[in-house]
Amino acid sequence: MPRRRSSSSSSSTGSTTTSATPRNRTPQPVRIRRRTFGDFVKAFFAFVALAVLVVGVPGALAITVGWPLPSGMPKVEWLQQPITTGTFLHILTVIVWLAWAQFTACVLVEIKAAVSGVGVPGRVPGAGPSQILARQLVAALLLVGATAASLTPGLSQIGQHSLDGNQRGTVAAAQQTPGLFAQQQEQAASTAAALAEQASQAAAHADAQGGSTAKSDDTKFYRIQPPEGRHHDSLWEIAERHLGDGRRYKEIFELNKDRVQPDGSKLSEASLIRPGWIMEMPGDARGGDLVEMPEAAGGSAAQQQIHDYGKTGDHAQGDHAQGGGHRGGASHVSLPEQRPAPDQQPSHQHQPAQHATAATEESSFGLPQALIGAPLLAAGLLGALGRRRRQALWQSAFGAVGGRRGMEPPTPTGDAADAQDALLVGADPEGVRLLDRSLRGLAASLGAESRPLPTAYAAWLSGNGDLHLQLAQPSGNPPAPWQLGQDQTFWMLARTDAERYEDTDAAAPYPGLVSLGTMDDSRLLLNLESVPGLVSLSGSEADRAAVFASVAAELATNGWSDRMTITLVGFGEDLTPLAPNRLRHLESIDDLIETMDAETRQRRSALGAAGHDSVLTGRTGPAQHTRWAPHLVLLAAEPSADDAMKLAELAADASRLGIGYLVGTESGDLPGAAWEMEVTGEGKLLAPLLGLELEAQLLPVPLQRAVVELFVESDPERDPQGPVTAPPFLVDISEQGRPAVYARLVGPYEIIGLDTPDGDRSALLHEALALLLLHREGVHPRVLSSALWPRGVTDDVREALLDRLRAWLGTDPDGSPRLRTDATGRLTLAKSVVSDLDVLRSLYHEATQGRGVDSRVVRGRLLTDALVLVRGPLLADRPEGRYGWLTHEIIDAQLPLLVADIGLALSEFHLVKDRAEKAIEALNAALNSAPGDERLWHELLRATHSTGDTARLQALAADLISRSGARGLPPRTEALLDELLPTWRDGVAAVG
Repeated sequence: MPRRRSSSSSSSTGSTTTSATPRNRTPQPVRIRRRTFGDFVKAFFAFVALAVLVVGVPGALAITVGWPLPSGMPKVEWLQQPITTGTFLHILTVIVWLAWAQFTACVLVEIKAAVSGVGVPGRVPGAGPSQILARQLVAALLLVGATAASLTPGLSQIGQHSLDGNQRGTVAAAQQTPGLFAQQQEQAASTAAALAEQASQAAAHADAQGGSTAKSDDTKFYRIQPPEGRHHDSLWEIAERHLGDGRRYKEIFELNKDRVQPDGSKLSEASLIRPGWIMEMPGDARGGDLVEMPEAAGGSAAQQQIHDYGKTGDHAQGDHAQGGGHRGGASHVSLPEQRPAPDQQPSHQHQPAQHATAATEESSFGLPQALIGAPLLAAGLLGALGRRRRQALWQSAFGAVGGRRGMEPPTPTGDAADAQDALLVGADPEGVRLLDRSLRGLAASLGAESRPLPTAYAAWLSGNGDLHLQLAQPSGNPPAPWQLGQDQTFWMLARTDAERYEDTDAAAPYPGLVSLGTMDDSRLLLNLESVPGLVSLSGSEADRAAVFASVAAELATNGWSDRMTITLVGFGEDLTPLAPNRLRHLESIDDLIETMDAETRQRRSALGAAGHDSVLTGRTGPAQHTRWAPHLVLLAAEPSADDAMKLAELAADASRLGIGYLVGTESGDLPGAAWEMEVTGEGKLLAPLLGLELEAQLLPVPLQRAVVELFVESDPERDPQGPVTAPPFLVDISEQGRPAVYARLVGPYEIIGLDTPDGDRSALLHEALALLLLHREGVHPRVLSSALWPRGVTDDVREALLDRLRAWLGTDPDGSPRLRTDATGRLTLAKSVVSDLDVLRSLYHEATQGRGVDSRVVRGRLLTDALVLVRGPLLADRPEGRYGWLTHEIIDAQLPLLVADIGLALSEFHLVKDRAEKAIEALNAALNSAPGDERLWHELLRATHSTGDTARLQALAADLISRSGARGLPPRTEALLDELLPTWRDGVAAVG
């Protein structure tokens, strides 16, 4: 897909205007800050302090103590001498000399940076407060002894700084630091204003002489202003002031892209502009600080620069017409070009037809669109919820035998039910699986080639299913099947190639990727841990909270990461049930700064000890599974200016360490922010300097509560002494309760009581009926359609299927349909439609909690009848490619547990009467459907031991050992064998 451009973009650098177009050449006043008496006082005290610290300290040490180190090579006897007061003083003197040397180095670095104008001073290792003190003293001294231009990064030198990797974050943080260079910046602004006035006057003089052509007269230019306070010039603001619309910044960017600036550098990204640069403006630009093309003859240096720059316009546009240059790299995130979409659309986009009807269906069915439109978030939440429910089942299973709480998960109601249905509709587990395999496969391929992982700022999942990885800088050709994308900073993987990837044990390379929203049918995942500094998010408190919650929930549950720590500050204490092992809540920003300061130092030390440049290098090394897990900080409460500066300093090196920061701000002005975003009340996520305007992915507060309720209700530790959960649907198991329609799901799928539908729709109708039978509480129509058509379907197709399903199921003798719609709009089956799973649950419930409790004969008969129904796994003969929705279900965990419970209960029933063979028969039957249940093996060992047949017990032990494989027997099984068969270890040793 071609890059989007504003419709009003100029077609040439020489855009002309009509004669009626006013020409604005108003000179700008020159603001010159005069030195005050206070400045001279500060400079004097700074000079005195520097003289004392730089000259006085070493002089005093030389006079009072002398040279502290020995004059020759010390002997062994010297090391054995006792430490005297003199020795101790010499040690302290060495420490003071080292501190003096470090401070002197800081002073030299700061003087060089301030006088030569090379930009932000380099950091002296381990200096910290010493360098800050040196910077303040040097700035105060030079304030009265140097020109304004020399106190700030020079216009001709500011482009010399490296902008690769993590230096960008440092530069951004330093440029936005209040107080350090405020006076210097103000004077630099005065100089720039004088330059602008001089250029304006020169242009007016040249126009009065008529020495320029019509084309050059109508070409307007703007010189980028130095920062003033916390304000930095940006293309968005320039476009807003002079073109009336900030979104037209792209036109300015296209006019000036790759053109050589006065300092010798080039504009390659809209987010990286520098004071002193010249921007050619579109022909309709207006404003008093614009200048037109001047003549070069006899002009000033500023006039000559504008004239020379204007001559490069046609060349630059010629390059653009030929596709020269690229927009990637640095800290700019751009939309990738897309290939033509294939005939079959990918599942992760859920087909536009389905999304087109979302708004109308939301009003009639009440499902939250925020989850339906977030397929990766929904898949993560649904997967985590399924794991939580399985954990509760297994924990309950080993707590007691029979009649326990936890066999059936609680059925959600109200908002929680709507949230669960929205998760089922919106989730795209296949998209998550492909993303995870693609990224791990890339890491494995790079590791095999001994290549490091490139820094990736973002990933785009495009409308046709391709994955575009946007890199911070060109990193060569990617390993196959990855290809270069639209330029050297894009690596692209086609969906068809991604589907060929197999599972790999490589570490997750980019676990910090998180969905922010969609743009032109492409979904953006920003890599938070790679951002060179802080990411700020402005907007109203409620809108920011919805973004923060979405980011936290997806990071906590996504399927493309391994271990991770997510620290929440100022929000999210109620979100921790989503992933207690990942989410951590801190009360205050002070706690956060203390924690992150310690972790930053620890990570730096660990990386240095391991010999890695960054965590990306470590993730492809031998320790990839044990180190370098990301730590992402989400700070919703706006920090104070001091706290923001502390965070900015911590974040300056964070991307190298695998740490990312997303910080909320009410005003949108956050010192040290490398990337700035804003969420609007209309659900837009804007990042003008990154070139982004997204439909934001949000998780509003009511939806947060509903999702959290699902997890809290499924907590395995919650209310363990509560009442036993009854099956959702109990069947009349007497002769009078014979159903009209009977479906056998446990084993091969069979239906009794209905004719087999004709044509290709038979399989679809069978699958729909199976889904309804497994959810007697009701199924939302959209959940049914998304289960049958994961890639989306239109309303008329879904309604046609429901009509056929109603006709196939028919009506009861009283004329009521067997497929009904309840008050919430969900589809339910009549009681006359029954499955063998319903009967199995009802028999076990009646045997353990109903009539079987008081009658041993009834209990034995009910348990025997239940075990006979078990013919194999659920839907054993289901066709490949269908019934994918079963991955969202926990029935695959429920059914084996239910069968094991029945086998255990029936075994106990027989052993009471010393019928060991009957008990063994029941346990073996249960093991056919639940071979991994340790409880069944334990009871089988006890039942076999009760027969007194040692050889038979030894054979069973050998079979159990062979099944355990390399992992060996569980500890409890070993303990039981030690009790029942003390010689079992001798048999293992003999076999070994």
